[in-house]
Amino acid sequence: MIDPTALATTHDSEHDPRNDAIKIYVNGELFPRDEAKVSVFDSGFMLGDGVWEGLRLYGGKLAFVDDHMDRLFEAAKAIDLDIGMTKPELVAALYETLAANGMTDGVHIRLMITRGKKKTPFQDPRFSIYGPTIVIIPEFKVASEATINRGIRLFTVHVHRGAPDVQDPKLNSHSKLNCIVAMIQAIKAGADEGLMLDPHGFVATCNSVNFFIVRKGEVWTSTGDYCMPGITRAKVIQVCREASIPVFEKNFSLVETYGADEAFVTGTFGAQTPVVEIDGRVIGDGKPGPMFWRIRELYKAMVARNAAAT
Repeated sequence: MIDPTALATTHDSEHDPRNDAIKIYVNGELFPRDEAKVSVFDSGFMLGDGVWEGLRLYGGKLAFVDDHMDRLFEAAKAIDLDIGMTKPELVAALYETLAANGMTDGVHIRLMITRGKKKTPFQDPRFSIYGPTIVIIPEFKVASEATINRGIRLFTVHVHRGAPDVQDPKLNSHSKLNCIVAMIQAIKAGADEGLMLDPHGFVATCNSVNFFIVRKGEVWTSTGDYCMPGITRAKVIQVCREASIPVFEKNFSLVETYGADEAFVTGTFGAQTPVVEIDGRVIGDGKPGPMFWRIRELYKAMVARNAAAT
């Protein structure tokens, strides 16, 4: 059994009792947390047939919401899933759900869209005859400062990121079993998250977040060919370029990773989280480094500008 309290995660947060009373959006209606349900015939439950987004609310505004909608609708088109709503309508539903919960800041949202309820259990998408299922789960949730100050540990797993002709890693799909297996292996090895290689043996990404290293003042991340096109990943690259920090999307190996001065991961919830150990090797001096803190401040400033924009 995996002890959920034994390790750090990029989703560490303090318990917030307000979440016990949240209202969850399910297909246009709001339900108390314990009453929000979908059918056992739902395509997402049966087959992982759907796409999703994680979003953050800062200062009353959903951060980079247009980027998230673009990624969501592109993924839905790729799997031939009709969302049944326009981007503005879906964004309006997000804000209506937040308003119903009295939420203005420090919120993480999980937006999930599946192909909907099927008439019988089978993978054929033509059996999903009732339209899509749309769920919005908003939670009062702020990343743990303790985890950010301490950092996380990674373990390189045997599960590689696949090629696009197997299961395109650019799809933010409900089918995440390969990533879950990767994380289980990392946890069993005493780490917090799995570091995944691409089919050629180069460092690609982590099981749930994107990965960066810092070497001699340069910031490196993978080519992006075998990882989720993370919104936060893209924004980190952007703030580096705007601040004249050398940043490169390139192939690099575990040898270069172990010898990095710093490492960190990025994701919508935690923004940036430092990595202090990989496969038992201490990274840098084993604590968050100066480049990490600089990029984190640059990113916070970008989020603040986004929230202030009209």
